[in-house]
Amino acid sequence: MTDFPDIIRSPLSQNVTQDGITVRVEIYRVDGTEGWTLEVVDAEGGSTVWQDSFATDAEAFAEFTEGVEQLGLAKLIDPDDDDLATVH
Repeated sequence: MTDFPDIIRSPLSQNVTQDGITVRVEIYRVDGTEGWTLEVVDAEGGSTVWQDSFATDAEAFAEFTEGVEQLGLAKLIDPDDDDLATVH
């Protein structure tokens, strides 16, 4: 039987709403590894995961908030091709 690694979930994980759009911000890492993963899950279950990991959960959350400030939440979860190169 395969053992699955423990997932450490950041206390910074939370629901965020902007302009009537609510997403779940998930920040997590695998126990025993370095680097936090940033994932944003929309109401339909669609997921945007950043390719790069972050040294701290705070850095991951700051990346999310910066993206929201620059693009808005709607564009962050459904970016144009030009937005992908800029944000994540």
